[in-house]
Amino acid sequence: MTAPAMTAPAIQVEGLTYAYGSQVAVRGVSFEVQPGEILGFLGPNGAGKSTTIKVLTGQLTPKAGVARILGRDVTLDDSEIQAQIGVCFEEKNLYLSMSGKENLDFYASLFGIKDFDAMAVLRRVGLAERANDRVSSYSKGMRQRMMISRSFINRPKVLFLDEPTDGLDPVSSAAIRKTIREEADRGAAVLLTTHDMFEADELSDRVAFINEGEIVALDTSENLKLKYGKRSIKVRLRDGDRVREEVLELGDPEAGARMAVAVASPDLLTIHTEEATLEAIFIQLTGRGLA
Repeated sequence: MTAPAMTAPAIQVEGLTYAYGSQVAVRGVSFEVQPGEILGFLGPNGAGKSTTIKVLTGQLTPKAGVARILGRDVTLDDSEIQAQIGVCFEEKNLYLSMSGKENLDFYASLFGIKDFDAMAVLRRVGLAERANDRVSSYSKGMRQRMMISRSFINRPKVLFLDEPTDGLDPVSSAAIRKTIREEADRGAAVLLTTHDMFEADELSDRVAFINEGEIVALDTSENLKLKYGKRSIKVRLRDGDRVREEVLELGDPEAGARMAVAVASPDLLTIHTEEATLEAIFIQLTGRGLA
């Protein structure tokens, strides 16, 4: 029986390096993103996240290393690659004097998309009611949603999203995350840069911690938490007029017996696992926070 063929990575990066003059922004970075996968690039501002995306989208030429999108070298001026990617940067470059619908219709025309339904796209990001208003009247969050909607009008095979929920309220952020997951479920490979550990944890199939231009960890959130987090349970018990907390280390041979005692106690209030956050792990690995 013939073994099934392995899917080729949509994004391949090997030893990627970029410097602004004498300042090295990206140092020998290597990773892959498969079709349908969301890879979260998690790190503080200035860590090298945006620079990596700018190299991969052809805006910057790497000093060393190799980067391929859909098997093609990103340093080539390749119209076939450009037609297959979608991009959302922090910098807004919308046409402010045009309406939201006109913005999307214009970009769809650049891709040669026929029978384009701008209203359907705007509904996905909650802007259908403002479709005919000039973008100059949009709030910062609305413009960000426009940028997101524009990034997937060509049904790209690769999506580059740089801080996609920056400036959005919690409800809008949740809607955008749902849209991003839908694009991955459709088969798009997604490279998502963020310093929001909740967003990375909720969306990403794998997470890359990047600090000072280097990837210091790359794995699923679950594996990172298992490797670097504490394996413990916190028990809260009523103790007279106060509440007493006990931490049971799961590696302790007596943890099972102590847990049984706690569960049987009439003073038991709550039991929950102590799971490390991605931010706590990032601090553990780098000595700095994500903000």
